[in-house]
Amino acid sequence: MEKQIRNIPMVALRGMTIMPEMVVHFDVSRAYSIQAIQQVMQGEEQQVFLVAQRELNIEDPDLKDVFEIGTIATIKQVIKLSKNMLRVLVTGEERATLISLEKEEGYLNAQVEVIEEPQAEEEVVDNPRAKNIQELFLEYAMKNGKIPKDVITQVADEKTFLGLVNQIAANVPLDYLNLQDILEETDLNRRYEVLAFKIANEMEVMHLKEEIQGKVKERIDRHQKEFILREQLKVIREELGEDNMLSDAEEFETATKKLKASKEIKEKLMKEIHRFKSAMNSSAENGVIRTYIETMLEMPWDKMGKDNTDIAYAKQVLEDEHYGLEAVKERILEFLAVRSLTKKGESPILCLVGPPGTGKTSIARSLSEALKKPYTRISLGGVRDEAEIRGHRKTYVGAMPGRIANALKMSGVKNPLILLDEIDKVSNDYKGDTFSALLEVLDSEQNVKFRDHYLEVPIDLSEVLFVTTANSLQTIPRPLLDRMEVIEISSYTENEKMHIATQHLLPKQLQKHGLTPEQLKISKGAIWKIARNYTKEAGVRQLERKIGDICRKSAREILETGKSSIRVTERNLEKYLGKEKYSYQMINETDEIGIVRGLAWTSVGGDTLQTEVNIMPGEGEILLTGQLGDVMKESARTGISYIRSVGEKYKIPEDFFKKHDIHIHIPEGAVPKDGPSAGITMATAMISAITNTKVRADVAMTGEITLRGRVLPIGGLKEKLLAAKSAGVKTVLVPEKNMRDVEEISSEITRGLEIIPVSYMDEVLKTALIYEENENEN
Repeated sequence: MEKQIRNIPMVALRGMTIMPEMVVHFDVSRAYSIQAIQQVMQGEEQQVFLVAQRELNIEDPDLKDVFEIGTIATIKQVIKLSKNMLRVLVTGEERATLISLEKEEGYLNAQVEVIEEPQAEEEVVDNPRAKNIQELFLEYAMKNGKIPKDVITQVADEKTFLGLVNQIAANVPLDYLNLQDILEETDLNRRYEVLAFKIANEMEVMHLKEEIQGKVKERIDRHQKEFILREQLKVIREELGEDNMLSDAEEFETATKKLKASKEIKEKLMKEIHRFKSAMNSSAENGVIRTYIETMLEMPWDKMGKDNTDIAYAKQVLEDEHYGLEAVKERILEFLAVRSLTKKGESPILCLVGPPGTGKTSIARSLSEALKKPYTRISLGGVRDEAEIRGHRKTYVGAMPGRIANALKMSGVKNPLILLDEIDKVSNDYKGDTFSALLEVLDSEQNVKFRDHYLEVPIDLSEVLFVTTANSLQTIPRPLLDRMEVIEISSYTENEKMHIATQHLLPKQLQKHGLTPEQLKISKGAIWKIARNYTKEAGVRQLERKIGDICRKSAREILETGKSSIRVTERNLEKYLGKEKYSYQMINETDEIGIVRGLAWTSVGGDTLQTEVNIMPGEGEILLTGQLGDVMKESARTGISYIRSVGEKYKIPEDFFKKHDIHIHIPEGAVPKDGPSAGITMATAMISAITNTKVRADVAMTGEITLRGRVLPIGGLKEKLLAAKSAGVKTVLVPEKNMRDVEEISSEITRGLEIIPVSYMDEVLKTALIYEENENEN
């Protein structure tokens, strides 16, 4: 077959492909395209070669910028538009391959080769593929809904396979690249396959769009339905007076979204809010869930208080509010220094141990002020239920969070100062071990995820500064004690009490009772006498009460008599406080046999115990009186065993203990006494009585004795030395291993005392007994 080559004007189309059998119009604006149309209209055939550009943004296309195959079309109509534009109506005739391209007289002239179509036209009825694509197109036209009816009729009435394929290709609304793929298929069967595939693909896309639109419509319908139902429910609830519940749930949801907390906490809250909505008909369950949600929202999950790192300010606060307590102040300032340098630092768990009234609770309050932290106090005295610490489970009626979680909620931040007051007073029963619950709270390794039974989500306690107080460490379990840094607050000296009273207690009580310093003046001598003769304590609580008594009586006297001022001194103190209640048992004026001054520690400070021993004819019986405890009784028997073992050294007859009874008595028999520290005191008194040797009246002693006469160390040395000084003692014998404690005691206490270290009973007896006088008497 001879090739048909033609020279014909060309128009390059952007974003458009013309197919044979296609009737379509397009606008022309480029100058060379307009010139090409005008050139065509001057000829007889009025045909133009239309080919699509590869790139849409090219203004002056060349041979490489257009596709190889285009369509020869006949121009049916040309309309001039504004702005030098033409609207051209064309009919696609036949395919052609672009061979070369030249610019002539302002337009593009193309040399093309016409592509011959098959001559033998197969009837549609004889070709199953023709029937298939015909049905496929008709199905597509029904789904599309935008294809004109006359086009559908033409396709349905088409008789030949070639005409059917061309008609469908010309009328399927595909993009220009898909149409170009079909145009470039010169083989009819292959063209059929490509066309069928693209129509099927378009139908699948349409199906997906319909499915998505259906789902969107269904969702919109459902939302509209829910909206209508909610509005109806809202009206019903308004009629029933229950409309606030739904608004409360919405408020809870809004607050939860704004809450700065972990994902676990937010999910737990949203779950409970959903339950809250579902339980609106049950008032009992609704109230429980509401309380839980409100508690969770009030917890400071991520709210941090800014710590003060100004050490000078903290030091000033501590000095202004507390006199003495140097160890506590030093430790607090060290903590602040570390926090200032590291910007974080581990929060220590401080345990302040000391007698009542020594300022343990107030030092914690001052610490919070120095750090500028929120302060919360939890009293643990008598707490015996583990749920008090961990909280009650929500299933119980009246359930609530534990005291730790509640303290965090009250403080409003996750890093407050929490004071666990009287931790040594915690007790246990069948409801659980409270001390074990405190182990997790006070362990820095575990309290990062402390789990409260009520909240059911982990709470971070690692940022909390815990301070605990106790009067004694004896009742605190060892594992719990190991987690705390113990700071001992010992008894105040009389001088310290004087400073505390004048600087803190007196101004506080004057303000409390509406008096001014000019209206009531209390002399230092009077305060000294109140501390010595009207109170007996390690702290200053009773002292403050006595000052309060004076303030009340003075206020009444000022109002009744019209006095402008009152001065309280040692002389008129009895008028305001009555007779003296306490008098220190001063040392004996003369040296005596069998009477030794011992030193003891009590919960209210130190005291002196006069130990008396009498020897009587008898059968070797040992009598112990004065409400002595088991440990003290054992110390007495240990002392006797030691004396019997060294009897020959002190010229004690072998049958002495068989023919004599020994009676040991410690006065103030109504007061229980116990402990091993009176061991050397009782042994010295017994040797004095047995050997008829006098004991120095100005000597006091303390220490535990062993069977071999060794002297073991004791505790509470500061309080014991205070008691010795108050009683007028000149010389004090203390165990040698306690001398390191003596070095830490202020010179105010040790001044005027001769403190002699002893390791064995021989050293004790050498100092305490008066051998020379005894020998002279013999």
